[in-house]
Amino acid sequence: MNLSASAVGHAVALFTIIVWGVTFVCTKVLLRDFQAVEILFLRFAMAFCALYLAAPGKLPGMTARRRVVVASAGLCGICLYYLLENIALGHTMASNVAVILTATPLFTALVSRFVFRSGEKFGASFYLGFVVAMTGICLISFNGVRLSLNPVGDLLAVTAGLVWAFYACLTSIMGKWGVSSLQITRATFGWGLLFMLPFLAFFGFSWDMTRLLRPVNLVNMLFLGLVASALCFTTWNMAVRALGTVRASLYIYLVPVITVAVSVVVLNEPLTWLSALGTVLTLAGLFLSQMGRR
Repeated sequence: MNLSASAVGHAVALFTIIVWGVTFVCTKVLLRDFQAVEILFLRFAMAFCALYLAAPGKLPGMTARRRVVVASAGLCGICLYYLLENIALGHTMASNVAVILTATPLFTALVSRFVFRSGEKFGASFYLGFVVAMTGICLISFNGVRLSLNPVGDLLAVTAGLVWAFYACLTSIMGKWGVSSLQITRATFGWGLLFMLPFLAFFGFSWDMTRLLRPVNLVNMLFLGLVASALCFTTWNMAVRALGTVRASLYIYLVPVITVAVSVVVLNEPLTWLSALGTVLTLAGLFLSQMGRR
């Protein structure tokens, strides 16, 4: 991989994570009028339509095995990950879920190494960076919050992290096919929406779209659907192609940092010294982990 490709990979990964960090604020606004499953389905349905207009037609060179890979990516990264995350939030503290899901880079490294046999090896600094970053993330997430463990919710969050790790590895496989990232992302969304349909009635999905007539709801839903989903899942696939599965996943460490920064600016939430220290440790951990790839 040449230097320019690596620089582009880091740039699009950082852009993607910044947007995904902002989505927590957008979702918080939409939760006033929508249920979590309604936000989830509508944003990806909107994203699928946008990507179909941008890159219509069938995926070239598809075989039965490739269709299974794309369908599995849709099941893991679009359907199961977000459903498990939402269910986990109903059983345990949001800070618990945030910390557990930010451990996804480690889950991805383990799945890539021992399940997909990618051959990637990591030195001591990779694991040291993980410990430093997770320490920072814990300071951010549990700042002023009493630690409370819930086995069911925490286990669901761990499962969600593992599911995303499989999605990341499947994305890496699809990236080697030489197919447009737009078309791959569109197909993944399509399968994810199909797998999601049986769960809609169970979670009380409502087809009342008049709620989108409120400008604040429409703007936030458009941002989630067109930018955070259609655009950013595409740029994430580009980052995985350029950096590799695990190195791209390391940027997930930055999600709570971005969320804290946006909350301070947009929601006027206070920035405490624990949050500031946690941010510094998280950035240091990201740097160590990026340097720890052999």
